[in-house]
Formats: sequence, structure tokens, C-alpha cells
Amino acid sequence: MTNQENSVIVVMVPFPAQGHLNQLLHLSRIILSYGIPVHYVGTSTHNRQAKVRVHGWDPVAVASFHFHDCQVPPFASPPPNPNAAIKFPSHLQPCFDACHYLRKPVTELLRMLSSQARKVVIIHDSMMGSVVQDVGSILNTESYAFHTVSAFSLFFYLWESTGKPQVNAEMLGENDVPSLEGCFTEDFLEFIALQHRYLNVTSGSIYNTSKVIECTYVELLRQHMKEKQHWALGPFNPLKVPEKNSCGSRHYCLEWLDKQEMNSVLYVSFGTTTTMGDEQIQELAIGLRRSNQKFIWVLRDADTGDVFNGEVRRPELPKGYQDSVKDKGLVVRDWAPQLEILAHPAIGGFVSHCGWNSCMESITMGVPIGAWPVHSDQPRNAVLITKLLKLGITIKDWARRDEVVTAAVVEDAVKRLMASKEGDEIRKRAAEVSGAVRQSVAEGEVYRKEWDSFITHIIR
Repeated sequence: MTNQENSVIVVMVPFPAQGHLNQLLHLSRIILSYGIPVHYVGTSTHNRQAKVRVHGWDPVAVASFHFHDCQVPPFASPPPNPNAAIKFPSHLQPCFDACHYLRKPVTELLRMLSSQARKVVIIHDSMMGSVVQDVGSILNTESYAFHTVSAFSLFFYLWESTGKPQVNAEMLGENDVPSLEGCFTEDFLEFIALQHRYLNVTSGSIYNTSKVIECTYVELLRQHMKEKQHWALGPFNPLKVPEKNSCGSRHYCLEWLDKQEMNSVLYVSFGTTTTMGDEQIQELAIGLRRSNQKFIWVLRDADTGDVFNGEVRRPELPKGYQDSVKDKGLVVRDWAPQLEILAHPAIGGFVSHCGWNSCMESITMGVPIGAWPVHSDQPRNAVLITKLLKLGITIKDWARRDEVVTAAVVEDAVKRLMASKEGDEIRKRAAEVSGAVRQSVAEGEVYRKEWDSFITHIIR
């Protein structure tokens, strides 16, 4: 489609949190591979964050996207509170609220692009509904909501909010699904409600999931929202990870992994929105050491609203800890390339908060999970991983979310995951599911069919 009059342009409008920025950047890469120009819109700070943290593919490819840096008034960027009763990253709320100011520049951009192309397709994070609320008044445009959570978590959220209607499908029992208590702050629940108010104008919904793993819940979402079209376009993340980027450099932890045996190392990371208290860090540290298993532990505070400014708390480890584990463990204090780590053959398990990005990356790389949910959709993702897909074990039960996970519990869980018959069986199952997801990407399989359907739909 070289003729401008026949062209279709895609505009991405991500939510300013790492797990959201990352997924829409991956989606941009796939859409660009179909020869469709992609525009990525956000604040200058969050566009920079998205670009700096590209992982799993060559960052040079990002140059092919059209980034639009929008200016918003300065917003507060306080540090996270490790002692907060609810572990949701409430310190990011001023950043989230500042998204309100993107509505005007985004609308102006869409009007400009709509005058240059036959059609402008907006793919926006479901948390950015208010920003794109003017789409209906702009010629040649249509919008699609991208849901960054699992189909399982989204279905139960919608099902509960509409009075739990009877469904024509076999699904997990209500008692097995964790409550939303403790998952969000009241401020963020109000923010969600506001954004969802604008989703009725969208032309359909997109999910970073695969029918191979969530067919039942994708179908339940179709039944629940019959008036919309739905596409399960995942996995978004690359399945083949380059050994080095175009500069020939690698993160030092990958060099360390090269020296370890296959499936011998546990990866420990709680994502970019988790801040642990000192007591929990001490217990986790001791438990990892006592397990006598090799590990990489990414120990860092949650991101702030502006990751390029302000001081960052450096969580303390027990005195002399790093020396005491130097032959077994590596503690990484900065941001780490998670996809490359999970793809490494030395990795045999992943202690995870169960953010959906991490779940999908772990599933595609065939790495079993030790589930330790902290907030948001994570408790429900943990149930999906451990009870439905049987790809992991529970380390922290959501019903006991206010308790510190002791060193003894950590030690036992790590040994179960890394050095037991149970762990070996889960690893085997993880490899099988990873293989099935990878097979789905082949020509004529379910992933390709979903993508062909979506691309045909948006260029029609």
C-alpha cells in the first residue's frame, strides 16, 4: 500500500507503566512487519523509557517507529512506600492522572494523520480510554482496546462486575478465584472505572494471549461482549531471542549464565512495580541461600513515575550476603533483560510476581513459575498458572498476603521447583506448553489465523 490515499496507519497509545509500554512496543514491531506504519504516542519520558528498555529484539528496529513525544505538565514522582498496607504502586498515581493531559495532543495528531491516510487505526491501552475519547468525531478512524491482562483475569473482573451471570462453559469455580481485596487502591479503582466508561466506542478488543493456553476464557469474553470483535494475538514477545544486540553487547548476567549448567539456575524478579519491605527482603535472601540452588535475583525498587530522575532506594541485604553466595548467586541491582534471561538454557525456574508480561514470557520460554503475587491482576494470574495450566507452584497464597514469607517457606519452595521430582514434572509440562505455543505461530496455525483475521479487518 504505497499509494497514500489507500494507506492505513496504526497509532499506539500506551499506558505509562513498564509492563504496558513494553507490550504495545512488541505489538508495534509485529504490525510493522506487515508493512503498516506505526506511530507510538506518549510523554517524552515514557517514550524514552520504552526505547531504552527494549529487550528480546534488536533496539535498532525501534528507529522504524514514529515516536510522538507529548508534553504534559510536571507531575509528582515520589518514591514507592515499602511499608504500604496495599502493595499496589500508589506512588505512580500522579503519573497516571497526568495522562489526562494527553487527550488534546493525541486528538490533534489523529486529526492530522486522518487527513493523510485512508484509515487511522488506534490501538490504545484499555487504561487510556479517556485519552482517545474523541475518536468518534474524527473521520477515517477506528479504535481497538488492548487489554494487558490475561483473558482469565479480565473475564472474572467483567463477570463479577455484571452480577455473575450464568455462562455456557466449564470454568474454574468461583471459590478458586482470589478476591480483588488488596489488589488495588481506591484511587486506582476509580481511575479504572473512568477509563472503562469510554470503551463502548471501540471496534474490538485485543489480547496478548494465545488460544493454546486461554481458549476457554477468550471464548467466554466473546460471549460476554458479543457486540465486539476479539483477537488473541499473543504471544507478542519474540520467540527467538538474539544472542547479542547490533552493538555486540550483552548484559553481564548473561555471561554468568553461560557458565552454568542447563536448568540449574533460578531467576528471581518481582517486576517493575513491586517494592519489598526490609524484613521480607531479609527472609527471601536467607531462604535463597539455604536452598543451596544457583540463582539470579533482580533486587530493585519499583519504578517511579519518571525513571530518569530522583533517588532510588537500594534495598539492604544481610551483612556479607553477596560474598556468602558468590559461588551460587548473582544479585542484579539495575534493570535486567528478562526475556533474554528466561530464554537462556541455564534457567530452570522463575520466582515471579505473576505480572502478565512475565507470565507470557515464561510460558513461551518454557520456564516454570514459583508464584508470589503482589497486587493488581497478579493473584488471579497466579491461579491460572498454578491451578489451570499447572505450570508452577504457589509460594505466596493471596489469602495470606499480609504475612511475611519466611526463609523456611522460600527454601522449601525453591527446592521443590528446582530440585525435586515435582519440579522436574512441572518443567516437562512447561516445555510441552511452550512447544504448543511455538507451534501455533507456524503457517496455518491458530496464531497466524488470528493475525491474518486482524490485519485483514483493519486494512479493509
